Amino acid sequence: MKRQVYFISDGTAITAETLGKSLLAQFDDVDFDFTTLPYIKTTEQIDQTIELVETRQQSSANQPILIITLIDAERRQRLSACDAFIIDIFSTFLSPLEKELKRPSLLTSGKQHAVDNQYANRINAVHFAIDNDDGAITHEYDEADIILVGVSRCGKTPTSLYLALQFGIRAANYPLTEEDLEGQNLPAVLQPYKNKLYGLTITPQRLQMIRQARQPNSRYASINQCLHETKGVEAIFRRHKIPFMDTTHASIEEISTRILNATRLR
Repeated sequence: MKRQVYFISDGTAITAETLGKSLLAQFDDVDFDFTTLPYIKTTEQIDQTIELVETRQQSSANQPILIITLIDAERRQRLSACDAFIIDIFSTFLSPLEKELKRPSLLTSGKQHAVDNQYANRINAVHFAIDNDDGAITHEYDEADIILVGVSRCGKTPTSLYLALQFGIRAANYPLTEEDLEGQNLPAVLQPYKNKLYGLTITPQRLQMIRQARQPNSRYASINQCLHETKGVEAIFRRHKIPFMDTTHASIEEISTRILNATRLR
């Protein structure tokens, strides 16, 4: 089965996409074709959207799915004339919230940033993660909420950036080198921050695949080197009682959530 899916919004459409794709991911036997239509703010744009959806739909027997975040009730009503299955996120959730909170919603597009007092913190945290990537800077570790450690290419950088962007966590990351593994000691720069360390590991086979794509047929990507490094880094984690997790089969989102749950960072 193939279904056309449209994320339609008078803003960025990020909310519609995020929630919509989370819902649709539960149906892995359906082939979804996604189209994102942001900044639909005028009646003319609504009409153009309807025309686009219905024109494309002429070649398909399956009804399209529209996942929308439109503030204006009149435009939502106009869009409902489209021959489609519509999930209206705002009307579904705002009305019950208005009743519970006993006050009307502001009905303002893009209001999320205005009410999210963590927005500036997230931006600052992203800058921190970039500056403190891969051990490039170590004199700012006093400001870090967490320091991810592990061998090269185990997921430290994308996890640091995701923690920063989504949660405002100031995450640095530091690569443990072959020299560190041989001595089984923490680098001196990390020792004062042992309570901030969190380890990431990965299976040698998966690590080899990732490194092979980056540096084909190199010693760095050899299975023996990957075996040596993963075994050594896990020994360091256990010796120094550093909590760690295996990232082999986990998405960046799952890794980040599990780290937050384990460390109780907020």
